[in-house]
Amino acid sequence: MKMASNPRVSVIIRSYNEERHIGRLLEGLRQQSFDDHEILLVDSGSTDRTVDIARSYGADVLHMRKEEFSFGRSLNLGCRAARGEFLVFASAHVYPSRKDWLGLLVSAFVDSKVGLVYGRQRGNHVTRFSEHQIFRKWFPDHDAPQQANYFCNNANCAIRRSHWEQSPYDEILTGLEDLAWAKEAQKRGVQIAYLSEAEIIHVHEESWARIRNRYRREAIALRTIEPTLGFSAFDFLRVLSGNVWSDLVQARRDGVLRREATSIMLFRFNQFFGTFLGHRITTDVTSEIKDRFYFPVNDRSRRSQDTPAEPSPDGALLIDYERLR
Repeated sequence: MKMASNPRVSVIIRSYNEERHIGRLLEGLRQQSFDDHEILLVDSGSTDRTVDIARSYGADVLHMRKEEFSFGRSLNLGCRAARGEFLVFASAHVYPSRKDWLGLLVSAFVDSKVGLVYGRQRGNHVTRFSEHQIFRKWFPDHDAPQQANYFCNNANCAIRRSHWEQSPYDEILTGLEDLAWAKEAQKRGVQIAYLSEAEIIHVHEESWARIRNRYRREAIALRTIEPTLGFSAFDFLRVLSGNVWSDLVQARRDGVLRREATSIMLFRFNQFFGTFLGHRITTDVTSEIKDRFYFPVNDRSRRSQDTPAEPSPDGALLIDYERLR
């Protein structure tokens, strides 16, 4: 795969033992219609074939020791090595659904006030039912070219390099370094844009313990970002019951209640018990960010998780990954 000698975009991927997924992401990048980009892999000590696969697609590999890893530190390492005007971040276990994904992200920067763009995320056939509901809550089907809050997600995100140079990522946070960065950028007048068509598929195959730990570390980080935001035992019971009920109702509408009921209860319990463990404070603050993270969608018109997103107006833009299986 030939890389641009003076790329406009640098795609930065963080990885650790991602050989099962990273080939799909790199193939999706190879098929992008916007080819003025380089690929940088920041690897934190993979012992599988992740690095070899990345190099076979022409990616430049940056190494960091596993014990030195933090989400912000790995991003900063990639950003320092990047040559592009725009920095695109993608998790190693995501892949774009369209050939114009990269071009769509970059197109938002035509507005000089926009400094951060993020796109839609969806699950696939291995995604748990409740996580499908989370994706639909966090990443709706309508655009927000001038988003009012600082929500974003670095699994599918782009920023201006000049803004990163002004404010690198926090290297101490246990997660949510993207929200911390976006919050500070927004304070400086940087606009955040959400583009629903810039879609990736996000593959999570986690044990219940890993799900619990993911939400625990994100809650720890959120306490730093929003020090007055709490999550009490009452909050735990309230959001657990509300989200379980919402998911069960949706599963019944989809005709999969019997199949998904146990998974729904286990996922939501581990999500919010992890959140409770991460907070361990009782301050109750009503905020848009708290609602965005914790509360279920009250929308009876949601698509089933088995119903694909609306097809692209031009079917030729869709990427066929069947040959990788």
